[in-house]
Amino acid sequence: MTVAPAVLFDVDGTLVDALAGQRRIWAQWAGEFGLDPDTVYAVAQRTRPIETAAELLPGSDARSAAARFDELEDEDAAHGDVRQIEGAAALLEALAGRTWALVTSNAERRVVRRFERLGLPVPAVIVDNAATRRGKPAPDPYLFAAERLGVEPRDCLVVEDSPSGAAAGIAAAMTVWCVNCSEAVPGAARHYPSLAAAARDIVAFASRPPSV
Repeated sequence: MTVAPAVLFDVDGTLVDALAGQRRIWAQWAGEFGLDPDTVYAVAQRTRPIETAAELLPGSDARSAAARFDELEDEDAAHGDVRQIEGAAALLEALAGRTWALVTSNAERRVVRRFERLGLPVPAVIVDNAATRRGKPAPDPYLFAAERLGVEPRDCLVVEDSPSGAAAGIAAAMTVWCVNCSEAVPGAARHYPSLAAAARDIVAFASRPPSV
């Protein structure tokens, strides 16, 4: 059986910029639970909401606290400020007919809503924060995406912007390129200052002959 290579994209910070909204939502959530906003945001950058709540509110109902964050972000996904990272639309259009997916620490419904608002194509496979027991930096989300696509990890390119996401791709034994980063991320094979700078190479990877 021959299998075409696949590109697995992180979303927030890689294809979509909702940073201002994320900071605002976490700040509101922190205030409601009597926590320091900066501390909360630092934790939230490396964990899923349920894990953020569990770490910052030990002994409390983490699921209920995370559900409150979901309410706030659902509203933001529908009406808040969001923009595509420069070059995202052109890159995804160039990947038409090739194999790619989204692997996000966000919820699929919010990713789809934001993509629809921005006019970005939505792939058939989206692995979100509820799809696997462990999230990034564990390899589980990326391995599950490869499984759903029917692609071996060695044939996958992970495109990330964060150390946590890069660590997940590396742990999954995939090729990892980091974009939109001013400093090198440990373990990543390549580093690009912007998504647009990486676009040609990403399309070339996706266009490689299928492996056997």
